[in-house]
Amino acid sequence: MKAYLAITKALSDPNRVRMLCALRDGELCVCQLIELLGLAPSTVSKHLSVLNHAELIESRKEGRWVYYRLPRKRGLDVAARMTNETFRALADSNAISADDRRLKAIREANVEELCRKT
Repeated sequence: MKAYLAITKALSDPNRVRMLCALRDGELCVCQLIELLGLAPSTVSKHLSVLNHAELIESRKEGRWVYYRLPRKRGLDVAARMTNETFRALADSNAISADDRRLKAIREANVEELCRKT
């Protein structure tokens, strides 16, 4: 039950859901998520911490930058099932579609330049 409650807490915030959806097409640097959401770095870090605690995402560090992605090992566990259901439920969401369009440009931008801005 503890894992389930951590997941439902993580999915109870719109910004965390947006982050999770943004990661469905591959990993992103924290700077890219900050750019997408338009939130303060500390706020984004807190949201990422909640998602990470719920095991909905994982991270890797490369130099000064931290990259987040959906877990590579995605079996039939609760986190994977709830993540997949979230993606299905929001497939027609205007907000997620707008994020996807914005994310395309963000992914094409130079990550180092984005990180210097934050």
